[in-house]
Amino acid sequence: MPEGQGGVTQGARANTETFRLRSFIESLGEDELEVIDAPHALGELAPGFDGNPKAVLFTCAGPEKAEIVGNVTGSRSRIARAFGVPEADLLKEFIRRVSTPQKVFEVPSAEAPVHEEIWTGDDADLTRLPAPFLHALDGAPYLSATVDFTRDEARGRTNVGCRRLMLRGRKEAGIDATTPSDLRAIYEAASAAGERLPISFILGCYPTDHVAAAMRMPIDETELVARMRGASLAVVKCVTNDICVPADAEYVIEGYLDERGHVEAEGPFGEFLGYYGVMKRNPVFHLTAITKRRDALFQVATIGGRDVAMTDTAMLNAVRCEAIVWRALENAIREPVAVHATGASGGNFNIRIAMRTRVPGEPRNAIAAAFSCLANLKNVFVVDDDIDIFDDSQVEWALATRFQASRDLVVEEGFRAIPLDPSLDGARTGSKAGFDLTIPFGKRDAMEFRIPTPPTYEGARFDSVRAALEDGPKTFEALMAAVGSRDGRDVVLALDEIRQTDGLDRDEAGAWVLGKAG
Repeated sequence: MPEGQGGVTQGARANTETFRLRSFIESLGEDELEVIDAPHALGELAPGFDGNPKAVLFTCAGPEKAEIVGNVTGSRSRIARAFGVPEADLLKEFIRRVSTPQKVFEVPSAEAPVHEEIWTGDDADLTRLPAPFLHALDGAPYLSATVDFTRDEARGRTNVGCRRLMLRGRKEAGIDATTPSDLRAIYEAASAAGERLPISFILGCYPTDHVAAAMRMPIDETELVARMRGASLAVVKCVTNDICVPADAEYVIEGYLDERGHVEAEGPFGEFLGYYGVMKRNPVFHLTAITKRRDALFQVATIGGRDVAMTDTAMLNAVRCEAIVWRALENAIREPVAVHATGASGGNFNIRIAMRTRVPGEPRNAIAAAFSCLANLKNVFVVDDDIDIFDDSQVEWALATRFQASRDLVVEEGFRAIPLDPSLDGARTGSKAGFDLTIPFGKRDAMEFRIPTPPTYEGARFDSVRAALEDGPKTFEALMAAVGSRDGRDVVLALDEIRQTDGLDRDEAGAWVLGKAG
């Protein structure tokens, strides 16, 4: 087949319904989706999303009575559902998919559902989109769930990322491009050459597409979208530029970033760490076309707020962070068991690692590997494999009982940090902390680190308590099992009789032993 941009082939048959956003939303039950049918103004949607553990679908929003869905990826369970696996297998499935190439093929405009309606010229108007106002101090309504596609001509491939758009009028929007990223580098190269940068955004996509957009890989990242789906991907060329985007998207917003550089005010905006991002100077996006499905479902990404752990950005960041750290651990230690980036840290700053320590010092190696692999990562907590790192109370218990700050705290300084961290107080570099919450090497079986569990009464049977002790030292549980007792007081009386006649003692582990103490 003839080759198109970035390895895109032509002529294959498209499946454009399985991986559309609406199909995913319709698959959710009441436990994962709240449907709000009452009419709501666009400025009244935010309270419905804020702190909601479910995805939220408004069926009658704004004067156009639009269908608007938000918080789609705001839980690990929904992301795992999109990947077709239980939550416990999400990281494993992600690693499998990211390593499995998939086909990307181009379809003609007539076969692309996202081209069912095409708005150009005066019809192309950003204010025709039902963009809600999300946070009290935001600079304007935002398109918060957009996924951007640009061509990196220097490398001959497409870059895919997540960037928001602040509405500035019918044809212009601000775009956040200050954080170091591939898009920023591509744009600044174009700006330095006095050139516009063509860019297209999809709005309304399958959850795995958003996961792909949060990742960074040295390939044409359109294929990364396909890999995250675990299936081939049909793309269509935009109507006003040569960028190819998923043909099954709900909306596509086409245009360019002008060549003037970071010149216009953008923000403030409620950011993924739960606070506002300050106003910045950013490039200006100019609209050239909007294309959409006839029944397009408008998507909103939840970002920021007090309940940041239940937002789209926190959960998407967490999946990305866990995958990056896992890959680093595979080369740094012998047996990593699990990785968890906490939603309350924006899915970036606090990471928990469970491992089986094979040699002394391995927990420190795990901390060092995590420090070095991800700029956003700030605090690393390493536990043994008996701790469930998804259970806050178990991690707190490990911190309380297995950690000594003078021995187990690792602090390093001078790391690159992200400006959105308000604790930096304007600094460009920051510190990282590692917490070794593992049991000291070689002490795992020591009594002081053995975890109490209910008795199971397993063991050999004997005719009497005396016969059991003649066989060798026995714990009280083993003695109860030996004579079939489920009361215990009968064993106490038998031991007292033996003590009076033959004597009793205890070994260092607490087992009962025949013979006089001392």
